[in-house]
Amino acid sequence: MVEAILFATADPITVAELSARMPHGCDPAEALVYLRKRYEGRGVAVMKVGDAWAIRTAPDLGFLMQKETVETRKLSRAAIETLAIIAYHQPVTRAEIEEIRGVSVSRGTVDQLLELEWIRFGRRKMTPGRPVTFVVTQSFLDHFGLENARDLPGLKELRAAGLLENRPAPGLTPGPESEDEDEDVEGQSELFED
Repeated sequence: MVEAILFATADPITVAELSARMPHGCDPAEALVYLRKRYEGRGVAVMKVGDAWAIRTAPDLGFLMQKETVETRKLSRAAIETLAIIAYHQPVTRAEIEEIRGVSVSRGTVDQLLELEWIRFGRRKMTPGRPVTFVVTQSFLDHFGLENARDLPGLKELRAAGLLENRPAPGLTPGPESEDEDEDVEGQSELFED
């Protein structure tokens, strides 16, 4: 009876509560001692929790009850723009990102991308002040199914997918696109044109 009550209740139960549920003359304390020995070395154990008792997973098997979940977080527009600039212009400094975006990059945006392990610090630029650069990581490439940064879609593919408008950006003169316009000097696809 004590075993049945312990299995049926989610919360720990005291000896007094067990006695109140059982027929007169039963000794739940004695039954608890017997059950504790009986479950020793098994997947579950009879445990004392404060002044109450409960059946719980054996401590050495607690890891089996852990549930791992993947938390999905949406990136802000600023983070997406910053990530795109880094991916297409790497290695790129914060000042270069800000020049392309036209607004300053908040520390939180860069921190979020670093935390996701989609970007990392690159080499310092050999310019005055030796600013640090940012590059995309293997995790970024893996997440998007890319072998390397050269596999990023070019202007033609982005326009064909409807992700970019077909008309030229303000200040750019319309003209025929050549294959050379889609590639920068390092052979990486270019999203933004000067």
